[in-house]
Amino acid sequence: MGWDNTFEELLREYVPFLGADEPLEADTDLRGVGLDSLGVVELLGSLEQAYDVRFVDEALSLDTFATPAVLWEQLTKMSEGASH
Repeated sequence: MGWDNTFEELLREYVPFLGADEPLEADTDLRGVGLDSLGVVELLGSLEQAYDVRFVDEALSLDTFATPAVLWEQLTKMSEGASH
């Protein structure tokens, strides 16, 4: 995909219904593979710590956590903003 191994490893921790041998696709429905509201909160903290970013208010919606592609796009935008 377009993301790094850290992102995929973190994300996989919070999607219990995605088997280890199943690919994490850009359009995987994260809620469909078990990402619940508590998982979103924990994943958010893990991503912020791993990438040294802060999710801004407009990124704090369930839409951001709909698919890996949307989440990676938001994370990338915040990382680029933090480096300027």
